[in-house]
Amino acid sequence: MKQEYFEIGQIVNHFGIKGMVKVNSFTDDISKFKKLKNILLEKDGSLNKVEIEEVKYSKNQVLLKIKGIDTIEEAEKYRGCYLKIARKDAEKLPENTYFIADLIGLLVYSDEGILLGTVEDIYNSGANDIYVVKNANGKQILLPAIEEVIKKVDIEQEKIIVHLLKGLE
Repeated sequence: MKQEYFEIGQIVNHFGIKGMVKVNSFTDDISKFKKLKNILLEKDGSLNKVEIEEVKYSKNQVLLKIKGIDTIEEAEKYRGCYLKIARKDAEKLPENTYFIADLIGLLVYSDEGILLGTVEDIYNSGANDIYVVKNANGKQILLPAIEEVIKKVDIEQEKIIVHLLKGLE
């Protein structure tokens, strides 16, 4: 089942004295926050739509001024809260690129039909993404998300076909 909402960041602190919040972004490009007028704020298990009044950047973090949060004390109440967007509002992805949320949990098979495990995590190594695949025994395989390795991603069938280069198995 496809995720209805995507986490795009987490509030980690307040910033300044006027209620701005500091956000660790989960997106590949923090400038995407400038395009947002509203965002979903998850607090105590509920999602609330909030209006973004201002977006700034500091190092690799996003600074947001959210309407209705006007003091340090109010901003502090949201520390640890996640920011989300609805899937329908997410940018359309280029061909052969996927949302991480759609890849987590997919079964991974070698091009010889052998089940290698499931995608447990994905992280970026700088050069490319790395798929962390774990088998039933808990053994991990790290697969670089490159053309020579990732042969087919089938979201509908919930599986990925890979070619294991020497040294990956």
